[in-house]
Amino acid sequence: MRKTMLTRLMIGALAAGAVASVALLTPAVRAAEPIKLGYAKCAHCLPMALTPGLAEGVAIDATGFNSGNDVLTALVSKSLDVAQVTYLHYVTALDKGFDLVAISGEVNGGSECLSSPGLNLAKGDWASFKAAVEKAKAAGTPLKVAASRGNAQDIHMRGAFDKQGISVNKDLQFVNIPNPSDHIAALRRGEIDMVCTVEPFASQIRLAGAGKTFVLPYDQAAGKLTNIIVTRSDVIAARRADVQATVATVVKLVDKLKADKGVWADVIVKQTGLDRAVAEAALENAYPDYELHRPETLAIAAMMKDLKYISGDVSAQVTKNMDYSFLEAVTKRSKNELGY
Repeated sequence: MRKTMLTRLMIGALAAGAVASVALLTPAVRAAEPIKLGYAKCAHCLPMALTPGLAEGVAIDATGFNSGNDVLTALVSKSLDVAQVTYLHYVTALDKGFDLVAISGEVNGGSECLSSPGLNLAKGDWASFKAAVEKAKAAGTPLKVAASRGNAQDIHMRGAFDKQGISVNKDLQFVNIPNPSDHIAALRRGEIDMVCTVEPFASQIRLAGAGKTFVLPYDQAAGKLTNIIVTRSDVIAARRADVQATVATVVKLVDKLKADKGVWADVIVKQTGLDRAVAEAALENAYPDYELHRPETLAIAAMMKDLKYISGDVSAQVTKNMDYSFLEAVTKRSKNELGY
């Protein structure tokens, strides 16, 4: 009888000890749990693959996706904790009511409009382009211009064309080619007359002779803004220290890219298999920048509303969902100095 009771006490003690051990281990386990970070496959996105090696105080599990849309989907469905998307994705997500919080910038630029050799268009010759647009439209065969619908280059192109009095929807035939790696083939096959694409694919087109530079489409409200780092409010609530360490890693990455573009070219070659000459050319149109540009983001939101890419005015949400506290803690700069 005494032996049975003793056994029960021992089992109870072991069980209690086990519970205590679990309770003690849980914070450690959580601390070791990596931040799942996603990024798209473009020249200014690919350096995010370097974040695991730069991280301190947090483990980062970085995964590349085919597009920013795929990254955004993974974040809002809680498959990721932190994501690199574009300012356009940020605005679109807020318009749809998703829980998204901007915590850092990363790299801007990377957009280029290239014309087909058959169009015989000189760089920046808007007058000739407008004449070709009007002639083709009058003939009932409007020029075909391509982009990946809804990405930064699509918006940059539409805004730049609109400033020149050219409506993509009314004066041209828009061709949606979701994967930018397919843009060069469409130009070569003569399926499109112009494309607005992202680096390094723009440099690939240019260096292969499949198209030539028409314009860098930065003369519009979005300017050169492209990449932004976002998370969700529940991730911040549960893992604030890890999010802080992740932002510190992004700042370290941006400083590294500013100091050594060779590292940047290396990661592009490794991740895409493109020639190093293409990778290095792509970096001439890329601008590392961890600041969060609120006024320009508000301009982007207004432009997207005018273009009917979003349904409503999200200016209040844009400001409310930009959290500068992480960048302020890392850089020791005020939010007014960080783009507010």
